[in-house]
Amino acid sequence: MTTRTLAALLALAAAVLAGCQSVPPTNVHQPMSARPTPRAANPYANGAIFNAGTSRPLFEDRRARYPGDTLTINITENTSASTSSNSSANRSSSISASVPTVSGLPGRNIQGLALAAESENDFSGKGAAAAKNVFTGAITVTVIEVLENGNLLVSGEKQVAIGHNQEFIRLSGVVNPSYIAADNTIASSRVADARIEHKGSGYISEAQIMGWLARFFLTFMPF
Repeated sequence: MTTRTLAALLALAAAVLAGCQSVPPTNVHQPMSARPTPRAANPYANGAIFNAGTSRPLFEDRRARYPGDTLTINITENTSASTSSNSSANRSSSISASVPTVSGLPGRNIQGLALAAESENDFSGKGAAAAKNVFTGAITVTVIEVLENGNLLVSGEKQVAIGHNQEFIRLSGVVNPSYIAADNTIASSRVADARIEHKGSGYISEAQIMGWLARFFLTFMPF
């Protein structure tokens, strides 16, 4: 086998392995980006430094308001929940009986015998559950639609490749323009219908997923 043939086989194997790393599915609003839409014609003509297509009024801030504008969302998700319960029940009973000794009666062998019985039932149960979710960071999203009431539907994705693993951070939701700060940022707690995802793709993420055959037996095995 020549060196050129070996290099070609290695390149083919690398391409096949790269193709096997599929992008994880998402539930965020689609599309995750949008191009700016044409605006109304500007009555002023272009000049040396003035462009009528991208101009904004002098006293208008730089907050997102049109499709294609970008908006930075500070992710500050910190939720926790816990619940606990306990119950107990106790029941006990006893009974006793005896045969008196009476002279002149038959059955002397059973006279004077005593009979006693006791029963006790005790039950105790406890349960507890706790969950905590912490997600911090920042992501810049794009306005993909302006709703009729003026709210902005935003969506965006950030991809970070570290070694052979790739991380996907996705976010979408509805933003009220009045909540956007002067620096064009908003907290994720003020995003309605927020869908925030942090998923990975690569052999590190795949190693944390149970195989399909194990999931099959886990589903149908009664023990």
